[in-house]
Amino acid sequence: MTNIRTHSGILSANPSGVLSDDDRWQIALAKDRRYDGAFVTGVHSTGIYCRPSCPARPPLRKNVKFYADAAGAEAAGLRACKRCAPDTQSAEEACVLAAIAAIRADGPLTLGQLADLTGYSPTHFQRLFKRTVGISPAAFARALREEKVRAALQRGANVTDALYDAGYGAPSRFYADTKGRLGMQARDWRDGGKGRTIHWSVMATSLGQVLVAATGKGVCCVSFNEGEAQLRARFPNAELIAGGEDFQALFKTVIAAVEDPANDASAIPLDVKGTAFQQRVWQALREIPPGETRSYGELAAALGNPNASRAVGGANGANNIAVLIPCHRVVRAGGAIGGYAYGTEIKAELLKREQR
Repeated sequence: MTNIRTHSGILSANPSGVLSDDDRWQIALAKDRRYDGAFVTGVHSTGIYCRPSCPARPPLRKNVKFYADAAGAEAAGLRACKRCAPDTQSAEEACVLAAIAAIRADGPLTLGQLADLTGYSPTHFQRLFKRTVGISPAAFARALREEKVRAALQRGANVTDALYDAGYGAPSRFYADTKGRLGMQARDWRDGGKGRTIHWSVMATSLGQVLVAATGKGVCCVSFNEGEAQLRARFPNAELIAGGEDFQALFKTVIAAVEDPANDASAIPLDVKGTAFQQRVWQALREIPPGETRSYGELAAALGNPNASRAVGGANGANNIAVLIPCHRVVRAGGAIGGYAYGTEIKAELLKREQR
């Protein structure tokens, strides 16, 4: 069944719209439970069909055909996988699906309204929804509204229009709902560092010269073989100050993370600038374990929108903080290393060090 889950504070809404077979394939590779119920995967070499989240080893793409539901797969002569049981749906799952459809159609509903719709008591339905979906009905509704705002901003919409179109009665309500997850306020996203003081230094590493820059809030830039000119291009309206004794300990910690990217760098404070969508992508990058990689499609599916692989690539390229936000862990769908802003040799070496 359709599922929404929380992951390290990020809420991802299962998007509406028509999925292509390429989308479905990426979802199946990611074993994304959020799309259970949206389609089934038929494996004609074995004669079975599965949920998108089936834990079995992925089949060869040439042997796979997708069907809208279990009936379509069985009409094609396939039988249900005994491991993931794609042909079963409990009464409780059906009620949760009905509640999700109502929230999508009508917007936020009270717990009492959802309970009346499904026939359960409010308390029991709250527990059922949270156990199945991973978050409460209210949090699910908020996630859908936030997703609408992010999608509109990604398309270049005016911030105020995006907020009202998504159903927020006032911008303050949006900022209250998203406090602590989106970082800078929307009006700060395109200010070029105006009003900020940035301390920076270029330091030698075994991978070449590394530029490290930070504000009083945290690291705002890590890049290879760049200097003041490139930093100025990134933050044209900021005050840049070379060096700074107060920042040397922080800079050395960053360099240690560059030298050994497998170490946990989550304690290093960051001051990132980006849209809500970009920050979601950057947070997802930080959740890829060292030594592992993801394709753009897998990352997009993990964020709840398998159609957004190109947008994920754009957010990846907009990352100013190399290594600490590990965009080097994203590779092409076939496993090829792909591009990297600072050269594929540096990317390959970072991955090699993490795997070692």
